[in-house]
Amino acid sequence: MLRLLLLAAITAVAMASPAQARRVDDGALPDQLARLPDGRRLNFRCSGEGSPTVLLEGGYGATSLAWSGVRRHLDKTYRVCAYDRAGAGFSDPGPLPRDGASIARDLDQGLRAAKISGPFILVGHSAGALYMRLFFERRPKEVAGMVLVDPSVEHQDQRFAAMFGPGAGGVGPIRERAALCQAAAERRELPSTDPQLERCVAKQRPNQSSASYAAQKAKSMRASTWEAQVSELDNLWTSTSEQLDAGPQSYGDLPLIVLSASRTYENAPQQARAAVQGLWWGLHRELAHRSSRGVARQVDSSHMMITEKPELVAAAVSEVAQQAKIRK
Repeated sequence: MLRLLLLAAITAVAMASPAQARRVDDGALPDQLARLPDGRRLNFRCSGEGSPTVLLEGGYGATSLAWSGVRRHLDKTYRVCAYDRAGAGFSDPGPLPRDGASIARDLDQGLRAAKISGPFILVGHSAGALYMRLFFERRPKEVAGMVLVDPSVEHQDQRFAAMFGPGAGGVGPIRERAALCQAAAERRELPSTDPQLERCVAKQRPNQSSASYAAQKAKSMRASTWEAQVSELDNLWTSTSEQLDAGPQSYGDLPLIVLSASRTYENAPQQARAAVQGLWWGLHRELAHRSSRGVARQVDSSHMMITEKPELVAAAVSEVAQQAKIRK
């Protein structure tokens, strides 16, 4: 029973991200559409000027809009760019599988097409941290530093399972929901009043314009949106994790800050809460130790730190940027 309750808590954390990310009413239109070599387009949202360029990669189900608060804190000093991964937001769907290597390649090609140049500070939230670390491997000489925000860690399902039992760290329930939404979208049954499908298409927020909601609704009704999410989940602890295993295990003296949310698992059962949060904190400290200048910090926040505490994320980016200048 404890394992099932813990799994439910982990699932609730992951499933909260997309809905909480949609807070800013600027989603009616794409911003800058960069054409990849195969003809697909990626949507970038950039603002500000200055160097280094801050690149923002969201977690599961999030679009570029998730970073609006962080961007507002940074774009007075730096050029700041968030983007929609293939199949999300205003970006075109991409070929399967949507694993980390494919996502990092898309970002690499999209930046070149959009003429967005480095040096870069890479910022990744949740699963987006995995993708940013793989992007680092493509352009290590152009990366000045990294900030990883309550990051997912390769093979973390195995670490959770070892402590709490089989399935404790899996994404099965999240994947099941996304697959149900995909199947319903393919049958053109969205939006739906079926209790299992109601959350596939979020309701309009009180402060959201009709144009913005219409764009959001259309994206939620696309089968390709859910297909991309299912594929990302299927590859998190397999191909994506294995790709990170095959890459560098040390980041040398790269400026690196890992922000760990202290309330990620606040809904876990009381008897397991301290243990699961301790495991999460331990994984983040291990990740920080991959750089001789790496630092792990606990932040009083839920998993959605980028919307709950954007000023602290921005402060960490500025700190890494200053370290990068000294490092040069």
